[in-house]
Amino acid sequence: MVSNNVAVRVVSDGTFLLDGGPVFGPVPKILWERSAKPDRKNRVRLGLNSLLIRTPEANVLVDAGIGSKEPEINRDIYGHKSSKLPSNLRSQGVPPREIDFVLLTHLHFDHCGGSTCLDRDGNIMPTFPNARYLVQRAAWEEAFSPNERSIPVYGPGIDHLKTLEERGMIDFLDGDTEIAPGVRAVVTNGYSNGHQIVTVNAGSERIAFLSDLIPTPNHLPLPYITAFDRYPDQTLEVKKQILDQAEREGWLLVFAHGYTERAGYLERKKSALTLKPVAI
Repeated sequence: MVSNNVAVRVVSDGTFLLDGGPVFGPVPKILWERSAKPDRKNRVRLGLNSLLIRTPEANVLVDAGIGSKEPEINRDIYGHKSSKLPSNLRSQGVPPREIDFVLLTHLHFDHCGGSTCLDRDGNIMPTFPNARYLVQRAAWEEAFSPNERSIPVYGPGIDHLKTLEERGMIDFLDGDTEIAPGVRAVVTNGYSNGHQIVTVNAGSERIAFLSDLIPTPNHLPLPYITAFDRYPDQTLEVKKQILDQAEREGWLLVFAHGYTERAGYLERKKSALTLKPVAI
């Protein structure tokens, strides 16, 4: 999608699998499996979607997928075989070295793992060598001091980001921040401390990358909140506000984990919100 000299594209790192129970939280399986068919291990397939924003001032990449450093056991568990993000960026005419900012919505492994890669000798290197990596300070602090409940989504896998810190490539944000003209990081918390979404003003178009506030179109109903959310009641309140504004103002919503449908506009049918899918 191109508007007002701003080009926005969803760029994929592939897909992965998560147990449908935590993905849909308190919602019974008999309800969620109608729209997300699980495999024999009760896992549902989720997209790993990043957002490439090209403006006259900068190329901004929102989130970096799982990447290619995951150990084999994690590949078996999550079904993520290889990282597709760098090659998919090149197909959009933007090789990794031309990314100016990598905006990480939070630091769970499926959003930040692709920030780094391994060289031929097995050393950790920045995937985007000329970029500034942007993350909320609160998100960084939580990731490096997780409690027992958070360890599975952080754990030792977060240590690769220290390479970026040691190279002076990370900028910490403290609250809502304009990244480039028309591109804004907006803190929601809820899912995790310092969790943020990204909004883009492109002429008359308003675009929102929702990250894990509303990870898939199947999570549009208000009760559909994952078991991974640290503060689900906070998520619920922000979710109400965002959906209300998006419906009133006609936002284009982009879903970080949408699989068959990754973006679209809200429509109300018989008092229920549905999605009119759009390919971007």
